[in-house]
Amino acid sequence: MWHRISNIPRLAYLAVADFTRTLKNDERGLSGVVVAILLILVAVLAIVLIWGFLSGWLQELWDQITGRAGEIA
Repeated sequence: MWHRISNIPRLAYLAVADFTRTLKNDERGLSGVVVAILLILVAVLAIVLIWGFLSGWLQELWDQITGRAGEIA
């Protein structure tokens, strides 16, 4: 009984070491992560670009609306 209990830390260490060794050697998931990061980066850059164009266009429209309001009065 005590022998099995004393082996628990050793078995846990071996399990974690084996997991990290297989994780380092397994490169299948790496390409998926890189693709996901690049896709997110492209999406964020596209949103920033579109927001910049819309921001200027909306500001121009707002200036036209508030400029015309002075002519109505």
